[in-house]
Amino acid sequence: MAVYADLVRYRELFANLFRRDFQAKYRGSALGVLWSVLNPVALMGVYFVVFGLLLRNNAGIPHYGIYLLAGLACWIFFGVSLQASSRSMVDSAELIKKVRFPRQLVAFSVVATQAVTFGIMILILVVLSLIFVPEARTTVWMALPLAVVFVGLVAGVSLLVACLNVIFRDIEHILSAALLPWFFLTPVLWRFERLPSAAQDHPMLLHFLRWGNFVAPPIYAIRDAIWLGHAPRLADVVYLVVASAAALTLGAFVFSRIDDRLAVEL
Repeated sequence: MAVYADLVRYRELFANLFRRDFQAKYRGSALGVLWSVLNPVALMGVYFVVFGLLLRNNAGIPHYGIYLLAGLACWIFFGVSLQASSRSMVDSAELIKKVRFPRQLVAFSVVATQAVTFGIMILILVVLSLIFVPEARTTVWMALPLAVVFVGLVAGVSLLVACLNVIFRDIEHILSAALLPWFFLTPVLWRFERLPSAAQDHPMLLHFLRWGNFVAPPIYAIRDAIWLGHAPRLADVVYLVVASAAALTLGAFVFSRIDDRLAVEL
């Protein structure tokens, strides 16, 4: 599709937008890109202490630190990308109104900036898995291509959110309000297979949370490859691939419909 082919045709422009966003993210910071690692690791440490030790919420999940970090790496990339992309075109309004260029690159550059942190975290998780989860040494490498597909899913959703927020400015506020409850309904801190019997009495709800939440199967697929010790379920992998293709297609369709209106709406 032309929307994504422009990433190649205008790769120098995309590189400049990416460089602008990346440098702006760490401008004036003494540690620079190290914050890409320190922030998620610090957050994982807090969640592990609170839910794994103080509240004993690990529910017998082995290697809970790696389990938690894998889920958080995916969720943080997803949540921060959506929040940042929702305002990406609005914040670049002056540039969009002055110059005619592929505007989708603005949203993609934001996702690419967050993907740097995500990539670093995945590589750290691979190393930790090789050290602490020897039974996963044959499957941990599957996390790398699955993570790439997940980036495609996030890019498609981010483009959709960026476009809709230009037309309906409430989108960014709805998204900010929705992400916190969405996080707790996503199996990042917990696992469906380890829920108490009281929760198992509501199979329809669990089925909806497992498959209706389009972030849950991708997290399962990537995390299971790193943490579980055997290949992720085929259903989760297929779901991730199909969801990524659907998100990219829908994002491109919506962008193509409102591309000519962007400068006017901004």
